[in-house]
Amino acid sequence: MSEENSSTISHLPVAMTTTENDEVQTAGGTGMTSSSSRGPENLEFYFQSVLVIIGVVGVAANALIIYAMIASNQHKKQLLIFNQNIFDLCSSLLLVVTFAVKLSNIHLSGALGYWLCMLIITENLLWGSVNGGQINLMTVTIERYLKVVHHKATWSKKLLRKWVKISAAAIAWILGIVYDMVLVFCTSDMVNGVCYYYIFWSSPTAALAHGIWHIAFFLVFELFIFIFCYGRILVVIRRQARVMASHSEPGPSTSRENQSHQIQTNVIKTMITVSVVYAITWAPGYGIYMLQHIVPSYRMYMRGYYVTIFLEFLYISANPFIYAIKFDPVRRVLVRLIPWHNGSHPPADTGGGGGGTRAVGIRTTQEQH
Repeated sequence: MSEENSSTISHLPVAMTTTENDEVQTAGGTGMTSSSSRGPENLEFYFQSVLVIIGVVGVAANALIIYAMIASNQHKKQLLIFNQNIFDLCSSLLLVVTFAVKLSNIHLSGALGYWLCMLIITENLLWGSVNGGQINLMTVTIERYLKVVHHKATWSKKLLRKWVKISAAAIAWILGIVYDMVLVFCTSDMVNGVCYYYIFWSSPTAALAHGIWHIAFFLVFELFIFIFCYGRILVVIRRQARVMASHSEPGPSTSRENQSHQIQTNVIKTMITVSVVYAITWAPGYGIYMLQHIVPSYRMYMRGYYVTIFLEFLYISANPFIYAIKFDPVRRVLVRLIPWHNGSHPPADTGGGGGGTRAVGIRTTQEQH
């Protein structure tokens, strides 16, 4: 593939490129390449350095939460949520690797340069992990919806079997990786030591059509899933609360029911908050993408891109802290790691039956049986 074959450019908010200050003009707009000379005066240098720092924080935080989930035995019960932590850990690690390589300004040549271009510099692996995580978030939401709204239905119980959850987790990884691999290898290439990303579209219409589809699925459809599922869950929980209030009598059974209701209420409040934060942090990136098609401008787009990617990965890095605060079994494990708190708290709940909530991305909490 050569530069002459290119007809348009697409800049994706979830798989974008560019590292140089010289614009590449094509029939479809303005594209960018990977070769450049950077210096401290370059604004992108500072943005990319900050992204590396965010990635390091995300790796440390998600690794700690993964350890706590395993120590509290929640990784077996909360399989899809544990899978989401793995996604966030991989995304944070790949964020560090990707922008560390870009900051290094490595000369690209031969087979090694080609694969470095196609897998790392294009942010291929990075956004494959992020997109897989977004798919997994929808799966977690649907799982919670089935468990609360259709908990008595036979078909719902079949869909909540362990092998179905394992399959859903695997599908999220496969779809995320395959989608970005196909996209990158169809629209990117290394030419004369320069890595061109998302430039070689068959036509401007194809690039725009893909952008509209991407936004429709990863933003509009995902938000629809969140709003519909958690909205229905909220209706069910309120109905249960009214029933409990009308039949409440003092006793151990009533106390357990109230505790269970309170746990599920906390889940919904947490998830509504997380859903709103998701929309706030991810929507600007998709808006910048569509604006680039209307008013192609490298400088305007790149500044907007780095700001939006900062918000998106700040969100991913902050999720473990939300989890640590809301999810009781994991919080107990983490508290035990603090020297001056040792002995002042009960051991972690390894049975998976305690209360608490958890939010990672658009994620829910402990399953209620």
